[in-house]
Amino acid sequence: MARLTPAPMRICVLNAGSSTLKASIVLAETDADPAIAAEKTVEWPAGAEEADDVVRQAIDALGSSPEAVGYRVVHGGSTYRAASRVDAALVAAVESLDALAPLHNRRAAAAMRAGLATLPRVPHVACFDTAFHATLPEAAWRYPLPTEWVDRFGIRRYGFHGLSVAWATRRAAALMRRPERELGLVVAHLGSGCSVTAVQGGRSVGTSMGLTPYEGLMMGTRAGSVDPGILLHLASHGITVDELADGLARRSGLLAIGGSADVRHLEQAAGTGDAGAALALDMFARHAAEAVAAAATTLNRFDGLVFTGGIGENAVGVRANILRRLRALGLPRPGHHGSDRAARTPDSVLQHGPPAVLVVAARENLVIGTEVAALIEDEHPADA
Repeated sequence: MARLTPAPMRICVLNAGSSTLKASIVLAETDADPAIAAEKTVEWPAGAEEADDVVRQAIDALGSSPEAVGYRVVHGGSTYRAASRVDAALVAAVESLDALAPLHNRRAAAAMRAGLATLPRVPHVACFDTAFHATLPEAAWRYPLPTEWVDRFGIRRYGFHGLSVAWATRRAAALMRRPERELGLVVAHLGSGCSVTAVQGGRSVGTSMGLTPYEGLMMGTRAGSVDPGILLHLASHGITVDELADGLARRSGLLAIGGSADVRHLEQAAGTGDAGAALALDMFARHAAEAVAAAATTLNRFDGLVFTGGIGENAVGVRANILRRLRALGLPRPGHHGSDRAARTPDSVLQHGPPAVLVVAARENLVIGTEVAALIEDEHPADA
């Protein structure tokens, strides 16, 4: 399918979360920044059997005839390390990784099946959060576990939020007026799921999430990293694997400490003297700051800290608490800057000055649109 005009490609991007399906039309082309033409969020059904109706509803609501469909997939395992055409084998592989990303991969597989049925005549492309972290050096992805476990079960650090980190890195470079290849950045994606990634020259060199999205920071309902001996202790007292999985993924984190996974609710409660809410927010900031400081040690130079994700973008108090804990890294004082802005003006971000602090709105859909357009144009160049 050779493209006959230089007009941007209209790509329908489907981001299947645990509770909602975010759909958008992205206008993407090789030599220009992508743009969003339309967006729609719909509630995800309880059962996968209803996915066709939800996907069709979302696509119809966008009011456009897309030339391709792109999907966000959280876990691509060791097989999918770049954007890939969707076929039955890919969908089955994504679904087979459900145990490693249970809140997301089954939804992505359902969305892909529904998308193929709804728009059968256009190309469909899967884009993977794990792909961005394919550049991790062995010292970063390998766990210090028995070799036979690593080899037999494919145990390694995959990392997640890669599409978000890719966009945050790109925007940070633009705000700082410097090429990505020159920058050492720490990107803190703070939302319902949270991770911190060290990015050197546009490449992931360290990240806090691991084999699964359970590892790392304290999150909305996920515990993050805990002493593995705790899990052994609980198992020895009769707690089943299913109970452990449910507790770690759905009943821990901010919810367990403060009674809510929503930072807005916790801030309101803490303001009225709720000790549990205040403790949850303090613990959250502590874990995030520790992860940022650890990530900075993997960089050749530390040029900036980028906040993104729902909490990173909107929770001014949380950002301030994290930055107060990072004074030793020379970060600027907390500010009330909005999205896609630097804490200081870009002109003051000198090449050898102290690290900048930036806030970037998460836009995985723009990265997906760009990757889809690039793959299709590589397969079908205009002059073919």
